[in-house]
Parts: sequence; C-alpha cells; structure tokens
Amino acid sequence: MHGRFRSALCRRAQHVQSRRIGRMTQIELVLGDITAQEVDVVVNAANSSLLGGGGVDGAIHRKGGPEILAACRALRAGHYGRGLGVGQAVATTAGRLPARWVVHTVGPVWSAEQDRSELLADCHRNALRVAEGLGARTVAFPAISTGVYRWPVASAAAIAVASVAGFAGVVRFVLFDQAAFDAYAEVASR
Repeated sequence: MHGRFRSALCRRAQHVQSRRIGRMTQIELVLGDITAQEVDVVVNAANSSLLGGGGVDGAIHRKGGPEILAACRALRAGHYGRGLGVGQAVATTAGRLPARWVVHTVGPVWSAEQDRSELLADCHRNALRVAEGLGARTVAFPAISTGVYRWPVASAAAIAVASVAGFAGVVRFVLFDQAAFDAYAEVASR
C-alpha cells in the first residue's frame, strides 16, 4: 500500500490519492507547502504566544498577511492573555491564504523522559473539534511538533493518523520533506 501512495505522488505531482480510514475519514498526503492548500481549514503548528514564529507558524503568518496577526493579537487581548496552552486549539481568519480559516494549536516538545503522546493527540483532536464547529469538511495539518520540537516523525505520524479517525471529512497531511511523507504514508497504509 505504501507503494500506492508513492506512485500516486509521481503521477499527480504533489497530490496523493486519498485513503479512507473507518467509515467517515479520508486521509490525503501531500508533499508540499501547507500555505498553498485550498481547504476549509489550515492547522497552524503555533507557538503559545500566537504571534508567529519560525517554521510552519512563520510561513502561515507571512503568507496569510497582517489579518492573521491582528486576529491573534485580539485573542491575546481577550481569552488567551497568557497564551494558548499545549494541545489547545483556536480559530482565526485565514487572511490571504486560500483557506477559509486557520486553526492554531500548540504542539508539545518531545521528551524521552515523559510520555507526551496524549498532548500531541489533543492537538489533532481539538483542532478538528474547532474545525467541525466552523462547519469545515476539509482540514490540512502539518506534521505537528516534528520540527524544532524534535518529535520523531514516525511516532508523530502514528499519533496524528489515529487521532483524526472519526472526522467526517477530508484530513490532508501536508508534509515538508520526503522522509516525513514516507513516514505518514507508511502509517496511513496500515
């Protein structure tokens, strides 16, 4: 099955054929840029300040424009004065992105001493809960916590795919590099 995902990638440029998980959830894998996804919701691997940063967070803020930062500042001035907690999720406008909304979630930092798997699962579940509340049917996720937070990609993929099962719609994992794509394809093919 992993080969099916890879061959679809070659045939269709960056997009990969979808695979149904359970009765309701379709998984899609894309090797590419999350800021270019035409979906209802793009999930941002945010930092707790909600004010932008590096990696996916910085890219979303840059391409989405000042509207996203303004919405995040308004959230900070209101309910999230101390920032967004790990595993929580909140929505803003998508600004100039080709999505309708951005759902921001703060991933956990990997620890060899503590099992933080539930926090990573919460990121996915809570982001989908917020997306469902908005009426979203298509949601694009990055590989949350696998960058500077050092979560092992294979583990993150297993947690992510298991956590999104049951969403009534399409979940697209947008992976930055081939290694992450391969890890997610391996998990999704099981």
